[in-house]
This record gives sequence, C-alpha cells and structure tokens, in this order.
Amino acid sequence: MPEDDTPKRQKADDLKALRRARKETIDRVSGRVKEQKKSLKAIRTKLENATCTVPELAAATGMAADMVLWYVAAMKKYGQIAEVEKEDGYYRYSLTAAAETPGEK
Repeated sequence: MPEDDTPKRQKADDLKALRRARKETIDRVSGRVKEQKKSLKAIRTKLENATCTVPELAAATGMAADMVLWYVAAMKKYGQIAEVEKEDGYYRYSLTAAAETPGEK
C-alpha cells in the first residue's frame, strides 16, 4: 500500500508560502549581514598592518566613529583584538591570534 505523502506536500507548500510572505524581511536582514561582514573585514584589514585608534579606523574605513566603536567593542569582547597602548586618550588596537574567524580569509 503506497504511503500518502499529502502531509509532506502540505508542509512543503506551507514553507514556500512562509518564505514568500517573509521575503522582504529576509532580504533586508541578509543585506545587513553582508554589510556587517564587509565592515568587520575592513577593520581587520587595517589592523593587519598597524595598530590603530578608533578615529584612525573610522577615517581609514569611511565608517562613522560610533559604528567603529561598536565593532571594536564586540571584537574586543570576543578576543579578536586587544588594547596595545594608550595614545592621546585613545587606545590603540591590534589583532590577536583569535582574529581569524572560520570561513573568512
């Protein structure tokens, strides 16, 4: 006796409808993730060559200083960068060994 795959088909149709309904949100979030990865890569690239302060990173990457500060704080929290020294009231940051994340090179 053949198995009835109507529930499987219904589930697949429901998932397709859900994806269509949420397409705009999915696209928006995907764009934000891409922008975040691009920003983090720009910061890492700048720190590969020299230590930098937040204002120097902002100038080099073209990002707003407050956004650079958010990324630097997160990278520091997860051990990707470290404070090296303080210069004119600003900490200089450098990459740590944990800075290379899986899947990104």
